[in-house]
Amino acid sequence: QVQLWESGGASVQAGGSLRLSCEVSEPMVNTRCWAWYRQVPGKEPEGVATLNTGSGDTRYVNSVKGRFTISIDGAKKRLFLQMNSLKPDDTATYYCAAQCIGSWQWPARMSSYRYRGQGTQVAVSS
Repeated sequence: QVQLWESGGASVQAGGSLRLSCEVSEPMVNTRCWAWYRQVPGKEPEGVATLNTGSGDTRYVNSVKGRFTISIDGAKKRLFLQMNSLKPDDTATYYCAAQCIGSWQWPARMSSYRYRGQGTQVAVSS
């Protein structure tokens, strides 16, 4: 069973940067769909960014465009989310997800991904 572990969450001040990592228990060389989601208590998970390694395409939710960057290492064992110019509204638990069920699409529910991590917390203070 594939497992994902997120790391890199922290408490930072507005305007700061964080780099989230998601380590995969085994290389997923045939997996094209990768994504980051975030969730705050009482709300549904929100798609933050997605990457299609087959086409190289990326998509972002409007609120993070120009500030966040999704990437993956060549071995497909570690997914990243570089977050710059952080805002208090970015405060959430962030989850990585891998292997979409069906075709790659955006936006997409987190439940449309076969594998998901346990989350890492990001807190941005003003």
